[in-house]
Amino acid sequence: MYRFLLSRQWVILTLVALLLIPTMIRLGIWQMHRYEERSARNQLVDDALGAKALPVEELTSPGHTVTTKERYRTVTAQGRFDTDREVVVRRRVNADEEVGFHVLTPLVLTDGKVVLVNRGWIPADGPSQTAFPKVPAPPSGRVTVTGRLMPDETTEASGIKNLKGLPDRQVMLINSAQEARRLDARVLGGYVVQTTPEPKGDTPELIGRPGNENAPLNYAYAIQWWLFAAGVPLGWFILARREARDRAEPAAPEESETTPAPV
Repeated sequence: MYRFLLSRQWVILTLVALLLIPTMIRLGIWQMHRYEERSARNQLVDDALGAKALPVEELTSPGHTVTTKERYRTVTAQGRFDTDREVVVRRRVNADEEVGFHVLTPLVLTDGKVVLVNRGWIPADGPSQTAFPKVPAPPSGRVTVTGRLMPDETTEASGIKNLKGLPDRQVMLINSAQEARRLDARVLGGYVVQTTPEPKGDTPELIGRPGNENAPLNYAYAIQWWLFAAGVPLGWFILARREARDRAEPAAPEESETTPAPV
């Protein structure tokens, strides 16, 4: 009854099924690994955001590379903003995907070191792309800034090219080593995304709290691939049974095309 399984068509179909099963299982395992990685990153972010605020110099120093565990940690810094050496970071978007600038202002600490503070987003509404945009002034005098510690931006991590020949006081990446050379100062590694004090007039627009990656989606994809893998042999079995049943049914007698002659 099942000799048809040795036909060319069914041999090819069986080989394809045998190939699909381990492929789908592997895809499910890969999605599960992605779920575990994203869940671990989400936990790191939650732990960092929930940790007690620390003075920025307890976590970073000139030349320091901000680690994964230090990223998003809440830090405080006291000093005065140096608006004369402020720069803007090009091609940055806000929560509404509008293109503008991030405002990067050096904060000179009491001991003379500098920490870079990302004060938020402003629209690109200047007279031209080469003109320095109008930037709202930060508080004057000695201030206390609270924010999230972030690692230096690099082309490898961000995908943003560090273009040369930019207009005056405009940069592509926030990088403490690059700014240390420009400012000729001792700049703490990484930078701080300001959360308080809130700006007057809601501008610059503060950068929102980082969201969690959608780890459950990868979990759902893993289950989906494994269900597909289980469905392949089931589908093959149903097709084979149907083929065997159709072949076993006797052919229906054909009606005569000629009509009997009248008596």
